[in-house]
Amino acid sequence: MRHTTSPRFTFLAIVGLVLSLLLIGCLPKPPSETGGTNITVYGFSIMKESLEKAIYPGFSAKWKKDHGQDVSFTSSFAGSETVTNQILQGAPSHVAILSIERDAQRLKSGGFTTTDWHTYPQKGIINKTPFIILVRKGNPKGIRDFSDLAKPGVRLIHPDPISSGGAQWSILAIYGSELKKSELQSSEPDRARALHTLQAIWKNVISTPASAREARTTFELGNGDALITYELEGLLMKEANAPIEIVVPQATIYSEHPAVVIDKNVPADKRALVDAFLQYLWSDEAQQAFVRYHFHSATNSAFDQAGKDFGNIQLPFAIDYFGGWDKAYPDVIEKIFRDQVQKTK
Repeated sequence: MRHTTSPRFTFLAIVGLVLSLLLIGCLPKPPSETGGTNITVYGFSIMKESLEKAIYPGFSAKWKKDHGQDVSFTSSFAGSETVTNQILQGAPSHVAILSIERDAQRLKSGGFTTTDWHTYPQKGIINKTPFIILVRKGNPKGIRDFSDLAKPGVRLIHPDPISSGGAQWSILAIYGSELKKSELQSSEPDRARALHTLQAIWKNVISTPASAREARTTFELGNGDALITYELEGLLMKEANAPIEIVVPQATIYSEHPAVVIDKNVPADKRALVDAFLQYLWSDEAQQAFVRYHFHSATNSAFDQAGKDFGNIQLPFAIDYFGGWDKAYPDVIEKIFRDQVQKTK
C-alpha cells in the first residue's frame, strides 16, 4: 500500500524545523564565538576562595588589558586524590592545582601531564600552609599539641587519606612532629614514639570525610572535639566568627601545593593562554592574593608579613624531611599508617 505525506504534516514539520533553528540561534554562544575564551581548573578543596575571589579576576583583568580578550574560568573542587582520579578518567581540565606532588606524578604516569612542573618557578609549588588543630571555644579538652589528641575521650575529625591530600599531610604532620620533638630532646628521632602517638590518635577518629573542606564542614556542624587541618581553614572560620580556637603544634609540617598543565586536554590554540595563567600564579600580585586568603607565599616570605594571624611554629618542617613524596608515601603513608595504624584500629 502506498503512503503519502499530508500537506498539513509537511507544513508542521517545516514550522518545527524553523522554530528549532530560531531557538538554537537564541542560545548563548560559547566563549570562542564571542571573542572570549575559557580555562577549566580542577583544584583541591581549599583552593576555592583564593581562586574564585582573587586569582581568576586578577588574571582575567591582566589578559584583557594585554590582549583585549575576555577570559572566563570553570572550576571543580574536591579532595586532591579525587580531583586527580577525575582527570585520569577524562575530566576536561586544562590545569590542576593539587595538594600533594604525588598526584602530579600520577597525572604524569597516566600521560595527562607531559610538561615537567619542576621547571616552573619554585619547582611548581604555588603556595603553602602549615597544619594545625582546631578545637571548640574555650578548648574544653585542653589540647595543646598533636599528642593531646590521643587522650581518652577526645573525638577527632580527620579527612580520609584515600581521597584527601590534606589527610596525608595530616598524617605526616603528626608522625613528623613526634620525630622532630624527640630529635630535639635526645638528638635521635624516636620512631617507636611517633608510631605509638599516631596509633593512639587514630583510635580517637570518629569521622573521615572525603576532603579537608568536607572535614571542616563536619566539624562546623558540631561533630567532634577537634579537627586537624590546614591553617587557612581555621583562619577562614575565625573570620566568620565560628566558635573555635586554633592550636598551633610545637612541630608541624608545611604542605606545599603544585600546579600542573593537563597537556593532553590543552589544544594548540589555547596553549599560550594556559601557560600565561600558570606563570601568573607566581607573580607578586597572585602571591600577595594567596596571602590575603591565608596561604603562605611560595616565592617571597616578606609577603607573609601581611598574614598577621599566621601562627608561630617552633619546629617547622616540610616534605623534604621525609625525603620527598617518593619516600614519604611508601615509607609513612603505606608502611606505617596503612599497615601499622589503620589495619590495627
